[in-house]
Amino acid sequence: MGAEQISSQEARRAQLASQGLLGRRPAGGPASVLEITRGVQIDTISVLARAHELVALARLGAVSRERVEAAYWAGPPYSAFEYWYHAACILPIEEWPYFEFKRGRIRARGYRWHQAADLETSCKVVLAQLRERGPLTAKELGGAKRGGPWWDWSETKIAAEWLLDVGEVVCTSRRNFQRVYDLPERAIPSGLLEPVEDEEAALAHLAQRALGALGVATAQDVAGYIGVKQAEAARALAGLGAERVSVQGWPGAAYLAPGALELPGVAGRARVRARLLSPFDSLVCDRQRLERVFGFRHRLEAYVPRHKRLDGYYSMPVLAADRLVARVDPARADGALVARSVRLEPDLPEAKAVRAVAQALREAARWTASERVVVEKVSPSAARQRLVSLLSRA
Repeated sequence: MGAEQISSQEARRAQLASQGLLGRRPAGGPASVLEITRGVQIDTISVLARAHELVALARLGAVSRERVEAAYWAGPPYSAFEYWYHAACILPIEEWPYFEFKRGRIRARGYRWHQAADLETSCKVVLAQLRERGPLTAKELGGAKRGGPWWDWSETKIAAEWLLDVGEVVCTSRRNFQRVYDLPERAIPSGLLEPVEDEEAALAHLAQRALGALGVATAQDVAGYIGVKQAEAARALAGLGAERVSVQGWPGAAYLAPGALELPGVAGRARVRARLLSPFDSLVCDRQRLERVFGFRHRLEAYVPRHKRLDGYYSMPVLAADRLVARVDPARADGALVARSVRLEPDLPEAKAVRAVAQALREAARWTASERVVVEKVSPSAARQRLVSLLSRA
């Protein structure tokens, strides 16, 4: 028999429901967001808030930032650690043993980005300080920068990050958004310290978790989610006996997580609030997957010269039910939330998209304690007055 066929809408809704963005609001607060997504990306850019806070806002509504921070970094005992997933992510603490193969690969390569003049000596100094003084930030260890740009790391910072990469230190908390480095034997529960040495077993575990977080996905999607090669993900999924499906409009085969099509919101009408999504949200960050599943082309333009930007510095997609209906480039100024640029998606009902943008902006304004919302550029321009009018009724 051939693979089961499912519609593109079923696949889209299954992915949204699996990500905690459709159906019932996740129970359990910010900690449940980490459980659902299996990895929350972090980034230094902060517009309305930092990426990991925006991920919680999208799924839970206006949950306090203090609760978000506590869910990820409060302890001991700690519930999460930071490591390389599809990018730098906050990960559930129980996944620590399964990342040994990634640590081993970096160890074999000998470096990640930066190279130190005397890495061995610098590492010994860092480890000695951690043993003697307890958990420390790079600044407390002796300084993060040489004095130049942010990427001009000091020998101490290079050593601390190298030790983090290879698992000799761990980050389970932050202070003022600075990583706090600690020894694994102090921060990781003793039952999780023994690494999973079998690479295939670790890959299978991570692939299974990623498929569960995506609901419906290709091998390439799973590979991108956990940061491995497509062939490795395909081999792991085959070994798991994951159910293969054919999705309308998707090239090649896909895989279906158990129960994904039965999740609340997948069948029937989806009535959920509109919300802004961070460019680093796990639904959005894989641009190829996003375009295939939602027909939505998105680019982060923070590092693009201003005159070449199409949608702005930090364009955030707007999710309404099971569609991405617009994108907003937000900012904050003089106590206001400013929508510097709003672009509605073509071929979708304009009135519905405008209502969704207004709802998402109102929620973001409340969450950031903004006194008002200011709308600058809207495309199409004729929709601006309707958006301003809706916002004025809040």
